[in-house]
Amino acid sequence: MRRVVVWRHGETAHNAGGIYQGQLDSHLSERGREQARDAAEVLAGRPVARLLSSDLARASDTADALAALTGLVVEHDPRLREIHVGRWQGLPHTEVVARFPDVVAALDRGEDAVRGETGERVADVQVRVRAVFDELVHRLREDETAVVATHGMASRALVADVLGLSYQQAWLSLVGLRNCHWAELVEHRTGWRLDTWNAGVGTSALSVTDR
Repeated sequence: MRRVVVWRHGETAHNAGGIYQGQLDSHLSERGREQARDAAEVLAGRPVARLLSSDLARASDTADALAALTGLVVEHDPRLREIHVGRWQGLPHTEVVARFPDVVAALDRGEDAVRGETGERVADVQVRVRAVFDELVHRLREDETAVVATHGMASRALVADVLGLSYQQAWLSLVGLRNCHWAELVEHRTGWRLDTWNAGVGTSALSVTDR
């Protein structure tokens, strides 16, 4: 069976401060680097054959921690970037709620609204991340494992699409991956199944959705 580990990046200062990042490019905080090192020690024990990453620094920093232990070359792909949140980028969550209450309410109901007026819908994200997944699986040999370092909403969008869940189902039933936690998709004769969700080291990571 082939296996794909979908790994969310470690904490950034924006995560800790409740700031929407979207596609802003920020590195891991010191805590985030520690999270990445700890998680990498666990993932390095798997038979990882391929290591992919978003080209944004916070995901790339996270993937680098695993590359340092395994010797794998990180394959960067901009299609694995986080959802673009438009004019929300750089704003605190509290300000977004105050300025865009109707959109936030729609998201809370499980509607796939455009983020930040000029950003993306999750449906847009699913198109690009699923393309990466399909290309990866096509090249992944039987019994091999791949790790994909990406972002909170991008990871949930990918897992939901692979499992055939609607956006509303995924949004209302799956809590967001915590920083440096991961989901594992395993191939079955009838298709891909979710083996684990929100696996990680310890319980101190910050849990956010598409910030």
